[in-house]
Amino acid sequence: MKDFIDKTIILWDFDGVILDSMEIREEGFREVLQTFPKEEVDLLLDYHKKNGGLSRYVKFKYFFEEIRKVKVEQKVLDQCAVSFSDIMKKKLTSRERLNGEVINFIMANRKRLKMHIVSGSDGDELRYLCRKLGISDFFLSIEGSPKPKIELVENILSINKYLKRETCLIGDSINDHEAAEVNDIDFFGYNNLELEKIAKSYIYSFNEI
Repeated sequence: MKDFIDKTIILWDFDGVILDSMEIREEGFREVLQTFPKEEVDLLLDYHKKNGGLSRYVKFKYFFEEIRKVKVEQKVLDQCAVSFSDIMKKKLTSRERLNGEVINFIMANRKRLKMHIVSGSDGDELRYLCRKLGISDFFLSIEGSPKPKIELVENILSINKYLKRETCLIGDSINDHEAAEVNDIDFFGYNNLELEKIAKSYIYSFNEI
């Protein structure tokens, strides 16, 4: 993959790429929203699966305003987000959930490449998890919501004065693809075969790079 080899800066998505966390994220939504009808929560989880790169703040707002059709106050969204984060901090700190081939690639190339995490997950929670998982030092920065991923990518490019042709984003969702496209950097799909249909490049395994 010549296009990938030419890159010197990698922006990594977190959930589903670095960490096998999607099942736990779904459990978190169910637990936070356990007092609401199951069929409504199921609709949210469908939205969550299709929009993995969006923040939980957006998803909870979608649940109340688009699924339940009620106006929701910001303090309610904040309470949901805090409860969700508390669950994640308890359940996502096992190193067994790390994606071995991705971590091996990162460790082997950490001195050659500049790497950052850009995620739809909460930024403070991400930094906590990375510390607990022992991977914080692999990345120059670890950034997450509530800022949207498009803005996070833009900020990293601007602050570090990175050349766009040397930068790529690796992710597993349509929102990751959008964040790369809007910021005019290359995108590499991974761990979601649906992205083969829209991404110019797709990584089937880091063991083959």
